[in-house]
Amino acid sequence: MSDCIFCKIIAGDLPSKKVYEDDQILAFHDIQPAAPIHVLIIPKKHFASLAAGQPEDWVIVGQMQRVAAEIARELEVEDSGYRVITNIGANAGQIVHHLHYHLMAGARLAPLGVHN
Repeated sequence: MSDCIFCKIIAGDLPSKKVYEDDQILAFHDIQPAAPIHVLIIPKKHFASLAAGQPEDWVIVGQMQRVAAEIARELEVEDSGYRVITNIGANAGQIVHHLHYHLMAGARLAPLGVHN
């Protein structure tokens, strides 16, 4: 998609600090990190979110999970812990409408889902 920032990064039209790349997936450091380590993992095929995925896309989603684990191992945060999250839609805070995972690590992250 011509107006998608992630598609522009995939095409090489915008720079990124790559962490991983293969024929279907690209991972790079977030330019506005929310943790000491903040990597975005994206499919090279454009689809907006998990909700927009088609049956043929689930293989790519599974590969994104594998890549997240591989990156955590390479960045040596596998044992100390890391978070993998995706936002789907406005209420979840999705800003870029191209499926992406946030891999965050490098510090103790605030717990999610804790209610007072």
